[in-house]
Amino acid sequence: MPEDNVQSLTVVTCTAPVNIAVIKYWGKRDEDLILPINSSLSVTLHQDQLKTTTTAACSRYFKEDRIWLNGKEDNINQPRLQSCLREIRRLARKRRSDGDPNADALGYSYKIHICSENNFPTAAGLASSAAGYACLVYTLSRLLGVDGELSEVARQGSGSACRSMYGGFVQWRMGEQEDGKDSVAEQVEAETHWPELRVLILVVSAERKPVGSTAGMQTSVETSALLKHRADSVVPGRMEEMISAIRQRDFAAFGELTMKDSNQFHATCMDTYPPIFYLNDVSRRVINLVHRYNHHYRETRVAYTFDAGPNAVIYTLQQHVAEFIQVVKHFFPPETNGEQFLRGLPVSPVSLSEELTRAIGMDPLPKGISYIISTKAGPGPRVVEDPSLHLLGPDGLPKKSA
Repeated sequence: MPEDNVQSLTVVTCTAPVNIAVIKYWGKRDEDLILPINSSLSVTLHQDQLKTTTTAACSRYFKEDRIWLNGKEDNINQPRLQSCLREIRRLARKRRSDGDPNADALGYSYKIHICSENNFPTAAGLASSAAGYACLVYTLSRLLGVDGELSEVARQGSGSACRSMYGGFVQWRMGEQEDGKDSVAEQVEAETHWPELRVLILVVSAERKPVGSTAGMQTSVETSALLKHRADSVVPGRMEEMISAIRQRDFAAFGELTMKDSNQFHATCMDTYPPIFYLNDVSRRVINLVHRYNHHYRETRVAYTFDAGPNAVIYTLQQHVAEFIQVVKHFFPPETNGEQFLRGLPVSPVSLSEELTRAIGMDPLPKGISYIISTKAGPGPRVVEDPSLHLLGPDGLPKKSA
């Protein structure tokens, strides 16, 4: 872009969080609009540990829309990307035609450059598409001056992205309308509601998962009788129970529901034909470890959930974090001396009692867990005010080339 045209560049940078569902979304009733067959509920994780950062810029001098993901240029013509771009531009045009004097007169007609980065592994079952599309939609909305219900737009990029539009505890109402206007996310409680709640992500594998969520869901809808039973008969009651457990900060009820729902989600994957295996041997060992740990204390102190991947997400309360991390270190000894084994929120080491390790009674599996991310519930998308943090330079191209 010519030097004298740099002034025409409008740039916005935002960040958006990952969310981890405790009542799972699996299966669509409409593939194009991404309308789910059941409601779902998630916890938004803190962006200090896990986030997507997106910069969007528009200029009259850009020749075409372009996008760079994690340092490499990607295909801007992907249908879901185009759905989000189209919808945000439509809303910007509508605002202008409605006579809003603050609406950007020309921005929606300019070409847009987008650059996005994750600070965590992509496509490894850590909800990267949710954070990515939430960040895309939020950033575009700030760039083009669009307000209002954005979770419906984010949903058209990735279903679970609609939940990343809010912080704290978020439900995605499945809705009933064919056009999807009532299939939106809403906050159940803010991130400050349950300050003792902690989240540990046990990274089993950072590799790309063998079956993508989109393909997996489609096959499950077509072949799994259990999936239909789950959507029709199980989830509605679980949603009510989960919201009640969160509002009462009842960890025992929250944890048990979380584990049961994770188990049932993976059972529907097994019930799919041919079956889908997202869990691996390490995942199953973590499940066993959690149940043995809880059994020793005769209460639900920790709870696991697994999305479409082998990584375990552990929910617990602050007072149990240090001990459980030591339990994980004991039964999954890290490859190095452990300095990089724990990332995120700091946790002081504690010693384990022989009674506890004997009660769990599992053989250690060295290198089974690559590392742990320690985090908590956090806020929804945010604007980054510091212009030095833009991912695009004054020429509208990524600052760091691939």
